[in-house]
Amino acid sequence: MVSPSVLPKVVDDAVEGTPRRAKWWYVTFHNVTAMVGAGVLSLPYAMAHLGWGPGTAALAASWGMTLYTLRLLIELHECVPGVRFDRYRDLGAHALGPRLGPWLVVPQQLIVQLGCDVVYMVIGGECLQKFAESACPSCAPLHQSYWICIFGSSQFLLSQLPSLDSITAVSLAAAVMSLSYSTISWAACVARGPAGGVSYAYKEGTAADSVFRVCSALGQVAFAYAGHGVVLEIQATVPSRPTKPSRGPMWKGTVVAYLVTALCYFPVALAGYWAFGRDVSDNVLVALRRPPWLVAAANMMVVVHVLGSYQVYAMPIFETLETILVTRLRAPPGALLRLVARSAYVAFTLFVAVTFPFFGDLLGFFGGFGFTPTSYFLPCILWLKIKKPPRFSASWFANWGCIVVGVLLMVASTIGGIRSIIQDASTFQFYS
Repeated sequence: MVSPSVLPKVVDDAVEGTPRRAKWWYVTFHNVTAMVGAGVLSLPYAMAHLGWGPGTAALAASWGMTLYTLRLLIELHECVPGVRFDRYRDLGAHALGPRLGPWLVVPQQLIVQLGCDVVYMVIGGECLQKFAESACPSCAPLHQSYWICIFGSSQFLLSQLPSLDSITAVSLAAAVMSLSYSTISWAACVARGPAGGVSYAYKEGTAADSVFRVCSALGQVAFAYAGHGVVLEIQATVPSRPTKPSRGPMWKGTVVAYLVTALCYFPVALAGYWAFGRDVSDNVLVALRRPPWLVAAANMMVVVHVLGSYQVYAMPIFETLETILVTRLRAPPGALLRLVARSAYVAFTLFVAVTFPFFGDLLGFFGGFGFTPTSYFLPCILWLKIKKPPRFSASWFANWGCIVVGVLLMVASTIGGIRSIIQDASTFQFYS
């Protein structure tokens, strides 16, 4: 445990110079924007590799486990009287020490945020391409890489907004869009019905192929529950008083957000798999073709959503980059620093997205390698370290159970995702 002298500075009415004014409904749509992202579109694809029973169980178990670990982080936000841990790294330093904590927490959080932004670049460009093809079938087609670049250019502009609080309107629009395109996705699948000759059997292949596909699918499910990487930053915008701590409105907003998440995830996963079976695409909107106007509208809704989601995950990285440049490199703070640092980050994620535009494979890899620790077992480690529940108590068993499941999920899905990326890259023409 770190000494009180290195605890974060207590600022009850402001964070990073911005007043804490968020209400519980701000928490709801920030969480929906962070949670319900591109991953929902790949859930039917994950179901195709897992099957009806295991796939539904994996979705339900992940929903329950990640809601539980979110609760832990919300409670730990003010686990020291008079102190608010507004960053995951601050909480890690308090629980594990000023050296081990940041080295364990910060890389995992950066992987989550960077992974989300890369995937959102890919899905933004993919859905822009699908929208153009649906709206103008006779137009000359453009390669997907160009559409990713077109989408990425908008992030250069949005990245200049100063803070998470300043993108509230964008985040609200993104949350509405996520619910809308999820509804369109499962409703269109239900209206379409199963295709002729649809099969729900596992895909043919060797036993090794089947195992790796299952592992990658588990990573895609893990990617779908990705809000933990920014939950403390979201809670940092909520005011707190001794008579009304921030955990009250934060938990209320999170529960509502998780109910919205369930309304998005489960119908899309089940209806998409029911309609297309084992041959469903890794993006269910790409598989849908009729009615063209509705498919085009849904794809544009995805674009609007990932515009906001990208910024929700990028803002903590921007803050970290600018802090390092100012404190260690003595760069003068201001508009020029923001322009250069943030534009460089956007350009890097754009480059990676254009280089590896494998949507489903990226979900599997980042879901296992980055999202599983921050969403499934790292909050439990911090809880055990700080709260020290009695050995063999219900809390002790619950947290150790999440740790064991989370570590196994991380190893399996990371291996499956890497293998899928290698397989696809072997036949892909880069920068074609």
